[in-house]
Amino acid sequence: MATYLINHLRIPGDIPNEDALSYLDQVEATVSPYGGRWLAQGSIDVIEGAWPGAVVLITFPSRESFDEWYDSPEYTALRPLRVKSSISDMVVIDSLPEGFTIKAFAAKTRESVEKSKV
Repeated sequence: MATYLINHLRIPGDIPNEDALSYLDQVEATVSPYGGRWLAQGSIDVIEGAWPGAVVLITFPSRESFDEWYDSPEYTALRPLRVKSSISDMVVIDSLPEGFTIKAFAAKTRESVEKSKV
């Protein structure tokens, strides 16, 4: 089951500093061995609410491959360059199981709510 890394990224002053550029030069080499690949990156069009900054969306083959990458010695050494040069809100989410429907999810949630009333 695929896992997605979503990074809400803000760069102070909107101009990457040398640490940020060095991070960008090196990060792909740390992601690739774990099957990670970029799906989207860059500015966004906000259609509701507020979202200053940009988005980075990376997919990994599994949660395990994500965890191995994030905790790898290579990325652990590189991470401070990103942290020092940007503001990131990062989340990880697994893909949905085969056959998932939002209607079935709503029904299951409704059933759980009803059971909790008893």
